[in-house]
Amino acid sequence: MIHLEDIIDKVESYYPQADVDSIWNAYMVCAKAHRGQMRKSGSAYLSHPLEVAYILAQLRMDPTTVAAGLLHDIIEDTSMKTEELREYFGEEVTQLVDGVTKLTKMDFSSNEEQQAENFRKMILAMAKDIRVIIIKLADRLHNMRTLDHLPEHKWRRIAGETLDIYAPLANRLGIGWIKYELEDAAFKHLWSEEYQEIKRKVSAKLEERNAYVSKITEIVSKEMENSNIKGHIAGRSKHFYSIFEKMKRQDISFEEVYDLVGIRVIAFAMPDCY
Repeated sequence: MIHLEDIIDKVESYYPQADVDSIWNAYMVCAKAHRGQMRKSGSAYLSHPLEVAYILAQLRMDPTTVAAGLLHDIIEDTSMKTEELREYFGEEVTQLVDGVTKLTKMDFSSNEEQQAENFRKMILAMAKDIRVIIIKLADRLHNMRTLDHLPEHKWRRIAGETLDIYAPLANRLGIGWIKYELEDAAFKHLWSEEYQEIKRKVSAKLEERNAYVSKITEIVSKEMENSNIKGHIAGRSKHFYSIFEKMKRQDISFEEVYDLVGIRVIAFAMPDCY
């Protein structure tokens, strides 16, 4: 379980001069407001805002956004009013929390692809501050991590909504790791047999693929050094949902998917990209 100290340490690791008083104050107000509330998992409700705030710290967000992450459910799920929140934390935090509350109340009941795109556009238009969407993505990510504790009709709706709305939004904002985790969590629930089968087959030769990625990364790194190109190289296996999507899209078997690994090179200077 994440503790407040973990969040503070994370924020101070990338923002040493950060004034973390707002995070401490948000935690105190949050803990008091959610006292006695429990999650479906049986854990104290406070664990959820702590996890959301930690995800925001992993994204290197500013202390104000992290504080708003701690408070993101406080208007909707406690007796605290918007005016009280404004009195405690000022306009900036209140607008972030209020924005997240409005997004949470949106009804995404259509499964049509075009309607999903309309919803995504509506979210982007509604959020005057992009940090509202980032807080909502952190909230959704933790909810997807704990989806097993919900009844089937709820997790089906949430998983479908995640694939249609939130994973594409994470992609649009360039937050790849959240996109991938959201997609795989939804895939695991909506197509559990296919998920387990792909997971088993990917795991079977994982060591071999990791060795291959290391070898290629080493070769590319030496070539970049020889050419005096500064940059960052990263290798990874394809995530499960993207494999599943490719199999469906091209009507092929797992054994016919040849690009199970990828190498990404980020050059630090634009001319070096070419």
